[in-house]
Amino acid sequence: MGNDPSDSYHLGERVRQGDETALSQLWLRHEDRLRRMVELRLDRRLLGRIDVSQFLRDAFAEATRRFDECPDDPKSHPILWLRRVVGGQLVALLRQNQGSVLTQASMELSLFREALPTTSSAALAAQLLGQHMSPTQAAVRAGRILRLQEAFNAMEPLDREVLTLRHFEHLSLSQTALELGIEESVAAKRYILALKQLKQILASQ
Repeated sequence: MGNDPSDSYHLGERVRQGDETALSQLWLRHEDRLRRMVELRLDRRLLGRIDVSQFLRDAFAEATRRFDECPDDPKSHPILWLRRVVGGQLVALLRQNQGSVLTQASMELSLFREALPTTSSAALAAQLLGQHMSPTQAAVRAGRILRLQEAFNAMEPLDREVLTLRHFEHLSLSQTALELGIEESVAAKRYILALKQLKQILASQ
């Protein structure tokens, strides 16, 4: 299924009317993005304990209980509503597993938009490098991941979030700007700068 924004908006209109078939279609259209969002923001210590597919099924069930929250503004993008539903479930999961309220340091994105877990530099590095099949490359890969983590950590938080949303979660420029509460021109500029940083990092690997 394509990703025509106007088509997603019409699906969103049907969702607001309680059409579960439309919600299923909307979810399927964006499920890969939502999965990537969870994998990038899930505490690395929980990766082996949490079934991401089951988590997403539970998040979909939560979305079905919140039909009326799907935005009716053509500029609001239904994917952003789905991200907020999934993000809320992710925060609840992290709180449940950590046994305490999340620290402000782990909620830096609240400075930009809403309280969502920040991306993990380890997750970004792993996404960027992919998975090597040969065990003999494990040590080399571990070293590269460490250097990439250090580089991602050195980025400005906003630049890293713009890079995450555009490059890893594949949101559009307008969606990224809305999600972070900034102008599109600012998002575009920060994305270009972040990509330059990323290319420099990769060139030195």
